[in-house]
Amino acid sequence: MHATLPLLKNTDFPPLRRDRLTTLQVNLGYRCNQACLHCHVNAGPSRREMMDDETVGEVLSFLQFSGVGTLDITGGAPELNPHFRSLVREAHARGVRIIDRCNLTIFEEPGHEDLPEFLAEHKVEVIASLPCYLEENVTAQRGMGVYAASLRGLQRLNALGYGKPGSGLLLNLMYNPIGPALPPNQCVLEADYRRELQARASVEFNHLYVLTNMPIQRFGSTLISHGQFHDYMALLRGAHRDENLQQVMCRTLVSVDWQGYVYDCDFNQMLGVGLNGRRVHVRELIGHDLCGESIAVADHCYGCTAGQGASCGGALNDDRA
Repeated sequence: MHATLPLLKNTDFPPLRRDRLTTLQVNLGYRCNQACLHCHVNAGPSRREMMDDETVGEVLSFLQFSGVGTLDITGGAPELNPHFRSLVREAHARGVRIIDRCNLTIFEEPGHEDLPEFLAEHKVEVIASLPCYLEENVTAQRGMGVYAASLRGLQRLNALGYGKPGSGLLLNLMYNPIGPALPPNQCVLEADYRRELQARASVEFNHLYVLTNMPIQRFGSTLISHGQFHDYMALLRGAHRDENLQQVMCRTLVSVDWQGYVYDCDFNQMLGVGLNGRRVHVRELIGHDLCGESIAVADHCYGCTAGQGASCGGALNDDRA
């Protein structure tokens, strides 16, 4: 694995400061039942890092005292953490909006077959990763059998009401490019996904989000190995748009790792760059207002401001009505 941080540290990316905190993104661990080529977490079946019960309790305490309204749960496959369900139950009881970043194939792992019903019972919004509506492209990125299992997972969610008008159960899909290219227009691609998934598997969903591949961890290392890193960075820098700076996710979100340490975003977490460059634990943030504080930036931040922009909630300027 090639280290990318040394290539990203020296940056002219514009300085950023925080707005009011609205979202706590929590990484429950790096273990996953898949090992995708684009993964910026370098997650996989052999990873053992998992958030423990004590740290989950500290996350819940922060939610209670901060008034943050959204809990965004990610991984790895976050559902593999044995405390995933208790975190969801407790956050739901507090009236917090809960997002589960789900790879869909987790529903077929032993012991997780009832996950769709659990998610629906607790009104969890599902953001499901599906890098393409074409089987060959998903196979190239995620391996044999993932495409079919993903469609089965979407059909199970649809059967429970997910993605259906008026159900209150949100199902959004996440797309990322296969290689070193910017994602296409989000609105146009969403229409393609909607048409193709309906025709192929009668699948419905609410929205499609597009995410730019970050030049870090597994994807960044692959770029270096193929001699494409500097060209990709030139693409991101050349497509930078100042208007995206006001909407980047790090202005209203913090990312918590499996040990409870806090970062300005999930990408900084993977680079080991702490909150505003400092090593801070989530328990230290209780009662602390982050609004106006500086955000740690490096060259990978151009991935969030290039073209239509990108965030964990999709494009920043997608022209959606």
